[in-house]
Amino acid sequence: MMPKDFSNLSGWVFDLDNTLYPPEIRLFDQIEVRMTAFVMETLGVAEPEANRLRKSYWAEFGTTLAGLMALHGVEPGPYMTRVHDISLDQIRPDPDLRAGIAALPGRKIVHTNGSAPYAERVLAARGLDGVFDAVFGVEHAGYIPKPRREAFETVAALGGIVPGEAAIFEDDARNLAEPCAMGMRTVHVAPVREDAVHIHHHTDDLTAFLGRLCRIWSALP
Repeated sequence: MMPKDFSNLSGWVFDLDNTLYPPEIRLFDQIEVRMTAFVMETLGVAEPEANRLRKSYWAEFGTTLAGLMALHGVEPGPYMTRVHDISLDQIRPDPDLRAGIAALPGRKIVHTNGSAPYAERVLAARGLDGVFDAVFGVEHAGYIPKPRREAFETVAALGGIVPGEAAIFEDDARNLAEPCAMGMRTVHVAPVREDAVHIHHHTDDLTAFLGRLCRIWSALP
């Protein structure tokens, strides 16, 4: 880790799912089941076709919802409420992660393609409620999802984040391309490292990464 990459930063942007909790918790498995059911009922298709469309829309539009809105005129509210009505029983608080985030200087925000109420529930279950300055769901960007640049620009402005003075933590590597182009330091949080010019750092353990960062800062003269 290069300390200079994170020196003099005033903003910190965190994705939610599979970033602020380990992917092995598999919350998104529940969400995907609900997404598929929604597509089946809304479009009147069988499960295999609903699954295909869900994945296709995610790849093309950034989220399944964005595809449903663009191609089928689906209203986002009922969809967001339904797909995020999941159990959080498997999530456990992480006091060390909370301490690492709290120690970061400047503004700290969450930016998720999910809804803000869902994000707030997950943060509370993870013991991270109150540690962020703001929590933004896709609704705050007018339902424009990551990886579109407009989403990052809108949320950065709302959250008081100066891109050239900020770092972003994301599990989806494609969501780091535009932030990199905007001047942000990028950290890919995922089990497997991906090599790309828009990925500056990688970690498979966000808690440990932030802990090392804080120890480096404390050792600097």
